[in-house]
Amino acid sequence: MKSLTEYLTLQVPARMAFINITPQVAEVVRKSGVSEGLVLCNAMHITASVFINDDESGLHEDYAAWLEQLAPFDASPKRYKHNRTGEDNADAHMKRQVMGREVVVAITGGKLDFGPWEQIFYGEFDGRRPKRVLVKVLGE
Repeated sequence: MKSLTEYLTLQVPARMAFINITPQVAEVVRKSGVSEGLVLCNAMHITASVFINDDESGLHEDYAAWLEQLAPFDASPKRYKHNRTGEDNADAHMKRQVMGREVVVAITGGKLDFGPWEQIFYGEFDGRRPKRVLVKVLGE
């Protein structure tokens, strides 16, 4: 079995954003030489996410609005007990929980095997500093 592990580093200037990382993941798969297997992608920070969906700007705006309704940003320790620790990112932890930590995608014929419109996204909920995404390819 072959394996390859790489780390993508992203630094998002905004507090919240969605970034299509499909091309970077596809490049790691190509570099691995795996033709049949799986690729795991996971956010290595508890205020970020990796998920699969459509690369459509209206959908991304809808996600941002929906997540802000579920867990609005509020730096005050009155709304979120976590912010009593001196942090201001309790909302980011909750948004990550909703959007998920990782995805696994099949590799068929040396390529990511997606359904229609599927792409891999990095979701940032507490930006402005470097964060990593693990990309691990396993297979033959």
